[in-house]
Amino acid sequence: MTQDDPNTADFGFQQVPRQDKARRVRAVFDSVAGRYDLMNDLMSAGAHRLWKQFTLSLTGLRSGGRALDIAGGTGDLAAGLTRQVGDAGLVVLADINASMLQLGRDRLTDRALVSNLRYVQADAQRLPFADGSFDCVTIGFGLRNVTDKSAALVAMQRVLKPGGQLLVLEFSKPVIPALSRLYELYSFNVLPWLGARIAADAASYRYLAESIRRHPDQQTLLEMMQAAGLGGCRYHNLSGGIVAVHRGYRY
Repeated sequence: MTQDDPNTADFGFQQVPRQDKARRVRAVFDSVAGRYDLMNDLMSAGAHRLWKQFTLSLTGLRSGGRALDIAGGTGDLAAGLTRQVGDAGLVVLADINASMLQLGRDRLTDRALVSNLRYVQADAQRLPFADGSFDCVTIGFGLRNVTDKSAALVAMQRVLKPGGQLLVLEFSKPVIPALSRLYELYSFNVLPWLGARIAADAASYRYLAESIRRHPDQQTLLEMMQAAGLGGCRYHNLSGGIVAVHRGYRY
């Protein structure tokens, strides 16, 4: 099987049958769900919270707005979105993984963020929402795990209202050569070590490092968004390009 084989998909550095990737990704997140937040803090030294805050600062949402957070996991972005749209608005937290969705529900219920929040188990490639349902769609650190990223971008564009915005927060390609080399060493040595010590699962964190390397770079993802029908596309590099926020609109 080769990378160009339409019957296969990337699973980290492996090529696997296309129909098998979602199951494998689900197994990864089933394994890491219980330690997901702790590992995020350790892996990024807390920087993931700043990256998410920056993403939320771009939404343009107002009271009464409607937002969808795809691959919402434990609900960091969804929590911020609920505050932006207020009690008159609606936020849907969607995730394909039942374990992560339940973790997000439990976490946000504990924080009493329930009045304007709904939960849906959904595949990003086949979103079960009507055309033009949302003012803003976010996906944080989830797109690289999707089997067909182009199909997911088309689905996200479809459910946006005219003028609505898609925000994609994802690991990307460092723009400073020295940083890139350090990040490579960190990703393939420290991350699996942390995974083994904290989550008792080095293999899942090795996959996460590999999936970052296989994810499209900044310009490629921008072009994919344009091909999906989004306009006004641009991106913001964060932490030297380790992470980027891509944004585009449905016109």
